[in-house]
Amino acid sequence: MSFAQNSERATEIFEEVDARRSKITFEKTDMQMIIYNSRGNTRNRSINSFSFHKGEEEKSLLVFEEPANVRGTGFLTLSDGNNEVQKLYLPALGRIQTITASQKADKFMGSDFTYEDLGDQNPDDYEFELIEENENTAVLRAVKTENSQYSYIKFYINTERYSLEKAEYFDEDDEMIKRLEAENFTNVDANIWRANKMTMYDLKTNRKTELIWSNRVINESIPGWRFTERGLKRN
Repeated sequence: MSFAQNSERATEIFEEVDARRSKITFEKTDMQMIIYNSRGNTRNRSINSFSFHKGEEEKSLLVFEEPANVRGTGFLTLSDGNNEVQKLYLPALGRIQTITASQKADKFMGSDFTYEDLGDQNPDDYEFELIEENENTAVLRAVKTENSQYSYIKFYINTERYSLEKAEYFDEDDEMIKRLEAENFTNVDANIWRANKMTMYDLKTNRKTELIWSNRVINESIPGWRFTERGLKRN
């Protein structure tokens, strides 16, 4: 396989993952975020999650419910093609902060996910190479064409259900610094699979953060105001 064919096949695989993910127009779920420090102590957060996909347009809102010290915090991501805007509302400050390019590598709410990790992962933002493909797994090497905290990412894709099973994140020294593992998959609609648990491991600090989804509601309309600055403050 030539490099061009290799790149084309890798891009095709990731685009299919994105296409299936985007087939769900509305999605509402409950989430638990469990942050483990290096000693194994945990902090738990309860979150309501709302998302919308239509064509090139993608919107998501996370609203923190528990504990009391983060209640009402909202995180809004708006994507349209290659344009992405992320906004964070902190009730204690009473203002909405737009996440800048230089803040994308910052940890989100003390977790092991950064703002970049929570972005839309548009296939157009990456250059892909197919490292290997066997019966039902493809390993892709992905380099972001714009600014990224990572030198490259390896995506492990299940090509039976076109779902992301694992991601490994590397720095400029070729060292793996983080790893994401997805598990407990559910077929939510017509061979569209969702992980019900994702764990991000920070390999440098020996920490991890788990995201656990429950009470998933698919394609039940969510009012448009949810995905606005007004919606961010109306939690």
